[in-house]
Amino acid sequence: MTQKNTSPDQLISTVIAGIEDVKGKEIIILDLRELENTVCDYFIICEGTSNTQVNAIVNSIQKKVSKEHRDNPWHVEGSDNAEWVLMDYVNVVVHVFQKHIREYYDIESLWGDAKTTQVETSY
Repeated sequence: MTQKNTSPDQLISTVIAGIEDVKGKEIIILDLRELENTVCDYFIICEGTSNTQVNAIVNSIQKKVSKEHRDNPWHVEGSDNAEWVLMDYVNVVVHVFQKHIREYYDIESLWGDAKTTQVETSY
């Protein structure tokens, strides 16, 4: 669970750096704080091009967050097939998709009222 001295903004920055380290694509942050009945404050959504890259993104995020914040996800789900891996850091939930699975579930539309921030990458 997130330590008290780690702000959500710090955690989000670290997660995004972990995604960028292994060239994750289409990174979006959904700010859910203004919505009612949400399970967390933020979703971070990204995609990888294969099972291998999805797993690499998940591993990169875990290593970076562990090193910088001494924190581990409360729960990780979906690593077995690596088409959609959910990483729960309590206030921040990370979704790492393969493109076709992301398009199928389209969770950005399900949370369409959330403030959306597209993260620009340099690759």
